[in-house]
Amino acid sequence: MAFRPAHEMHRRRFGRNLGVGLLLASFVVLMFFLTWVKISQGDRMHANDGKKNTGTVVETTDPAAQPKAGSTQP
Repeated sequence: MAFRPAHEMHRRRFGRNLGVGLLLASFVVLMFFLTWVKISQGDRMHANDGKKNTGTVVETTDPAAQPKAGSTQP
């Protein structure tokens, strides 16, 4: 029993599916490498709260500068 030759519609559909698949695979690879670079640089993750991220940590030993218990910071 011989297989019938593929119809032209199936060949065109395969070409489109192959193109969409390659595009999707390239997007996944791009996201992987961008994530890998971001993690390898040790970039600090933080929410975008509108404040400028300087990347510095400020520690104070002055007890007056510490927030009081039960107070809320704006």
